[in-house]
Amino acid sequence: MKNILNEIIIKRKEAVAQLKQLVSVATWEMMPAFSKETKSLTKALQAENNTGIIAEFKRASPSKGIINKLARVDEVTASYELHGAAAISILTEPDFFKGSNDDIQEASSVVSIPVLRKDFIFDEYQLIESKAIGADVILLIAACLSPAQVKNLATFAKQLKLEVILEIHDETELGHICNETELIGVNNRNLKTFIIDINRSLQLGQQIPPGKIKIAESGINNIETIEIFKQAGFKGFLMGENFMKEQNPGLAFRNFVNSLHH
Repeated sequence: MKNILNEIIIKRKEAVAQLKQLVSVATWEMMPAFSKETKSLTKALQAENNTGIIAEFKRASPSKGIINKLARVDEVTASYELHGAAAISILTEPDFFKGSNDDIQEASSVVSIPVLRKDFIFDEYQLIESKAIGADVILLIAACLSPAQVKNLATFAKQLKLEVILEIHDETELGHICNETELIGVNNRNLKTFIIDINRSLQLGQQIPPGKIKIAESGINNIETIEIFKQAGFKGFLMGENFMKEQNPGLAFRNFVNSLHH
């Protein structure tokens, strides 16, 4: 099977190179959001009685194609917050996920909870861009970075007051975990084949050093799975497709949270 991740990274590197020609670092630093105080996902996930759900807005994915092209980012994310999301995740990758910077700017203007920029980040320039468009948290994917790159990017993110989720999906990536990465996302989906396996994630979660905050990502579509991950010490649950595939994602989220409470 073709390696989808490599295809995405090649396209992102081309796009970032073009963006650097169009928008200078100084221009990003002048944007209003760049000087705003960021919100802490760590604190949100450690708060009493929080759902732990990082509710995601995404229009499409490489494995499913178009998921929901009619949903409005402002309406959906406001509804996510209203009904108890601990944080919001926004896909900004345009070719495979049909996202954009506009989505994160809209979301961050209507919610008061942390906003995660989910993209394929490999350059300090993208961290400055992330802060400027309103992100509080960024994702670093171990599968497309070396341990040294993770450490350098996470260090720079901290200087910008951005929090970092380091995403891993197999044992070979445990070495990417460092002092600068407190939030560790375990992706249930193999990024090369897009096959989901929750049991492998649970096994991988046991090998994460103590003191790290564990977040389960992908393929979570019922309360039972959340309970299994909670018992394994996970504090966060990144969910998107389960809600976005419905005509009204905000309503689907509300119904899910009501079931969770009961």
